[in-house]
Amino acid sequence: MSQLRANRVAEQMKKELGDILNRKIKDPRVGFVTITDVEVTGDLQQATIYLTILGSEDEKEATLVGLTKAKGFIRSEIGHRIRLRKTPELFFEIDHTIETGNRIEKLIRDLHDSND
Repeated sequence: MSQLRANRVAEQMKKELGDILNRKIKDPRVGFVTITDVEVTGDLQQATIYLTILGSEDEKEATLVGLTKAKGFIRSEIGHRIRLRKTPELFFEIDHTIETGNRIEKLIRDLHDSND
C-alpha cells in the first residue's frame, strides 16, 4: 500500500516541480530543464528527481549547482502545494537515458546503413 502512495506522491511532485522550475526559479544558472522522473521512497522521506538539461556539460553542471542551491526553496514550495506531514528531502540527478537511447539508435542506424 505504501508503494502505491509513494507513486502518487511522486507523480504529484513531478507535476508541481515542472511548474516551480518554470515559474518560480529565477536563478540565471538554471537553464532549460525537463523533469523526466521522480522516485520517492516508501516512507516518503526522500525523493530523487531525474532531469534532462539542454546545453553543454558546463551548462548542465551550472544548472545542477543552481538547483542544489535552491533546494530549500523548492522543498518549501512543494510542502505548500502538496499536503504531507513531512516534505521529502530532495536529490537531483541528471538522467542519461535519453542520451543513451539516442546513441544506441545512431549505432543501429549506422549499422543498418553499412549493410546496405
